[in-house]
Amino acid sequence: MRTPRSTTSPATGGDVFALIRAGQATTRTEIGTLTGLSRTAVAARVSSLQASGLVVEREEGVSTGGRPPVKLSFHVQAGVVLSAAIGRSRTQLAICDLAGDVIVAEDVEQEIGTSPAELMPVIAQRLIALRESLGETAGRTVGIGISLPGTVDTERGCSLNSPMMSGWDGVPLQPFLADVTDAPVFVDNDANVMVLAERRGERRDFADMLLIKASTGLGAGLVSGGVLQRGALGAAGEIGHTKTAAAQGVVCRCGDVGCIEAVAGGWALVRNLQEQGREVTHIRDVITLALAGDAEARRMIRESGRQIGEVLSGAINLLNPEVVIVGGDMAQAYDTFVAGLRETLYGNAIAVATQQLQILPWTHGELSGVVGSATMALDHVLSVRAVDQLLAGAPRP
Repeated sequence: MRTPRSTTSPATGGDVFALIRAGQATTRTEIGTLTGLSRTAVAARVSSLQASGLVVEREEGVSTGGRPPVKLSFHVQAGVVLSAAIGRSRTQLAICDLAGDVIVAEDVEQEIGTSPAELMPVIAQRLIALRESLGETAGRTVGIGISLPGTVDTERGCSLNSPMMSGWDGVPLQPFLADVTDAPVFVDNDANVMVLAERRGERRDFADMLLIKASTGLGAGLVSGGVLQRGALGAAGEIGHTKTAAAQGVVCRCGDVGCIEAVAGGWALVRNLQEQGREVTHIRDVITLALAGDAEARRMIRESGRQIGEVLSGAINLLNPEVVIVGGDMAQAYDTFVAGLRETLYGNAIAVATQQLQILPWTHGELSGVVGSATMALDHVLSVRAVDQLLAGAPRP
C-alpha cells in the first residue's frame, strides 16, 4: 500500500510522519516500501522529523544476525495541546500529549447563562495553571481545542447558533486565550469532537460512524468515508431539534414546538421528575436514581432511548453507518438506554442498514469532550500540510 496522494509528486516529510503517527510504518524500509522513496530520500525525511522532535528512534526490532533494526515512533511527549469542553453548567479542561491522551484534567462549574466575557478569562487562567503544573518538561503548547454545544462557525472560532448558550453566538474565543499561548485555537461542536475521539485506537478502522450524545440536550456527530461531516453551515448532527410526533405540542427550550429533545433530552426527564415532586436538578441526578434501581427513572431513560431510536432510524437509513456510539450522561445507564434505543431503531430502519450495525458505548466516558477537543486540534497542527510547513522552517513543537 502506498501513501494516498492527489499527485504523483514524491512523498513529503509530512506524508512520512503521517505513516509513522498512524503506526503504518516503523522502519525506514517500511517507509520506502509504502512511499516508493529511495533510501537517501527516506533518510533525509526521517532526519528532518527527528530534528523537529516529532519522531524518535530506538533499537527495538528483532535482530536477524546483525545490528537490530531501528524502530521509528511518534514522539508524543514532544509537546502538549490544551483542551476545553464547554457546557452550559460545567466546563472540562485538560492538558493532553500529542497523541491526545489526557495528562491532567479538572472541571470548572459555572452558572447557567454565564457569558463568554465571564467564563473565558476563568478558562484561560485555569489552563495556564494546569500547564504550569507540568513544568517545562511537557514541551511547547502546539494548539488549543475547544468544543461548544450547538452549531459552530469553525472558521471564525465561535458559536454560530446555540439557543442554550445565550450571548455566545458570534463571539470569537481566540482573543480570550491570547495570554495562554500564541498557538492556534480551534473550535467545533461538542458531538463532532466526541466522534473524533472515538476514531482512535481499536475504533480507528470505522470509516462510517454515528455518535449520539444523549445528555441535557441531544446531538450527533457523523463520520462518513473516514471524514467528519459538518454540513454546509456546520449544522450537521443537530438531531435534538428534529420534529417528532411524540413531542407534538410540547415546547422545547429552543423556543420551538415538537422537538425530540423536548421529550427525550435530559432536561425534559429532569422536568418530568420535578413535576412529580422529585428532587433532581440535572440529568446526572436521574442517572444516579436509575443506577440505584429507581423504577421511574429507569422507565424514563428507557423511553428516552425508544424515542431517540425512532428519530435515529431515519439517519441509519440515509447514512448506513457501521457503528452507532452512545455517549453523553445517559451512557452511564447504557444498558437501560440502549434497550429502548434498539427497540425502535431496529424496528424502524430497513433491514439491510442494520444487518451489520453495531451499537457501542463511548470509549473515553466523561473525558470524551476534552479528548475529542484535543484530537480535533491535533488533526490540524499535525496534518501533512502543517508538518511540511514545520519542517520548512516553522518553530519546533
